[in-house]
Amino acid sequence: MQIEDTSLAGLLVITPSRFGDHRGFFSESYNRNLLADHGITIDFIQDNHSLSRTRGTVRGLHFQAPPRAQDKLVRCGRGALFDVAVDIRKSSPSYGQWFGTELSFENGKQMLVPAGFAHGFVTLEPDTEIIYKCSDTYAPDTEGALRWDDPDIGIAWPIADFDPILSDKDSVASGIAGFASPFTSGETA
Repeated sequence: MQIEDTSLAGLLVITPSRFGDHRGFFSESYNRNLLADHGITIDFIQDNHSLSRTRGTVRGLHFQAPPRAQDKLVRCGRGALFDVAVDIRKSSPSYGQWFGTELSFENGKQMLVPAGFAHGFVTLEPDTEIIYKCSDTYAPDTEGALRWDDPDIGIAWPIADFDPILSDKDSVASGIAGFASPFTSGETA
């Protein structure tokens, strides 16, 4: 298993080992003990799985506020997506900064998104599946969203050649300017 730090403290890219032969491959997509050996001790309690039928589907930027904040371990089960996390910990030196990477069935990469980050993605292929572990269950009364294309954040989404497909909620989300973040730096779920 390869674990890479990103430019944002606490946000990691994890690539599990794959063992392949003429039949395909085998991979442990999650191993609690192996992650604990690297200092990652998150108690995941819920798995989510979503399918986006159309290339260019944008979901996010979403978060749950304390006391129901979530750490997430995100991977792509089929297809490909550009996965993004934005630091919304108000006293963090990287507040408002983003990191993104491609997660795909082919590359097997995962992103560990700690509480205190808004999370979103855009699908790069049709019929893309995202699978992620959460450290808390869904709590609609604590959910929040930031605008996916907020120029104050400036995410370089790789979608120049197609129109994004958004939910009603995501199309009316506000930007980070004036956002009263419920997170402080170093806060965990």
